[in-house]
Amino acid sequence: MHTLLDSYWPAVALSAAVQLVVFLRWLYRRIRNDEITRTFVHDMATNHLPHIYERLEKLCEEQGIDRKPLPPIRWLDLSHRSRD
Repeated sequence: MHTLLDSYWPAVALSAAVQLVVFLRWLYRRIRNDEITRTFVHDMATNHLPHIYERLEKLCEEQGIDRKPLPPIRWLDLSHRSRD
């Protein structure tokens, strides 16, 4: 019974609780950052790249530069989840 009342056990418990909270915050931010990055890349590819390619095509026509056809956007879904 005396070992349960030692003064260092509350310090160990508090340290473990703080480490758990810090780890959970890190894990949440990591997951959230991945979601934000995936959304940004998807938005860039679907909304902005077509406009960029359109402007490049106009510039090439003005300058008389021969261009190759536009590259297709191919999605690789490595997580096998459906997109909204």
